[in-house]
Amino acid sequence: MTETPRPDPADPEAAIAAAAKRCSNWGRWGADDVLGTLNFLDEVKRLAGAACVRRGVSFSLAQSFDANGPQMGWRRRTNPVHTMLDTGVDAERGTQGFPHGIGGADDVVFMPLQASTQWDGLGHIFDHGTAWNGRRAGDVVTSEGDQVTGIETAASPIVGRGVLLDVGRAIGHDGELPDGFAITTAHLDATIAAQGQTAQVGRGDLVLVRTGRLARARREGWGDYAGGDSPGLSFTTAEWLHDREIAAIATDTWGFEVRPNEFDNAFQPLHQVCIPHIGLFLGEMWDLDALAADCAADGVWEFLLTAAPLPVTGAVGAPVNPIAVK
Repeated sequence: MTETPRPDPADPEAAIAAAAKRCSNWGRWGADDVLGTLNFLDEVKRLAGAACVRRGVSFSLAQSFDANGPQMGWRRRTNPVHTMLDTGVDAERGTQGFPHGIGGADDVVFMPLQASTQWDGLGHIFDHGTAWNGRRAGDVVTSEGDQVTGIETAASPIVGRGVLLDVGRAIGHDGELPDGFAITTAHLDATIAAQGQTAQVGRGDLVLVRTGRLARARREGWGDYAGGDSPGLSFTTAEWLHDREIAAIATDTWGFEVRPNEFDNAFQPLHQVCIPHIGLFLGEMWDLDALAADCAADGVWEFLLTAAPLPVTGAVGAPVNPIAVK
């Protein structure tokens, strides 16, 4: 297992191009593929995930979807706005027009699809106008949405063996990594070694990486949690992510990779390799704290994970309520 060479901070273009060439999965599953690395998550891996259930305890890994969420307007993202259409007051006063005393409540939510716990779909990021599997970005995502790799294509596959790598606990101070901390392959491998056999990562696994950033936001306030500096995956992990043949990866941060990025002038370069070239699904803003505490207590870091995105047709990302069962 090799590590992507540490790039020249002044030359992100060359580093991204080199990593994209080394890690490309274009054509691996045919010209018409829309699942990318989810192809690694097959029936055998789902059975392996089911076999991880020993105690029957479950954990929601979603943040709350409400007005008190993490968004502060970065990239025009806002917190969910929840509005009631019918209420108990309407029912009590008989204004709903239903017969024989029946009444009800109804509501609506407006929200950016990446306002809280979510998956990035394969149409979310492009590299020089090219989307996953070598398609032209304009042929994939139009004003009508993602016509090829819309998030609905991932509505069924994401159920299997989950593995939590609590890098914040293994490497950090008091369970947390500081903003700007770049998690390298050495850190990932050291965490796996510290956690033991149940933390081994391989083909078809759903990998969760805890940095402790969400725990700090809970303690200190949201601040710039969404869109600001953060610990995260180093650009140099691109080859590790590719070679391990994982199905997907999620973190407790807003942007998955370290911020500031490891170049003098770049924006999310690891995204630029992972999504359009590796075909890797990325999850962000997952709440891993309760699961991590349980894993540390019983020494078992694997579990059944079900994490289907809301199948919004043509969306390039979608909310999810991931459930880990141990």
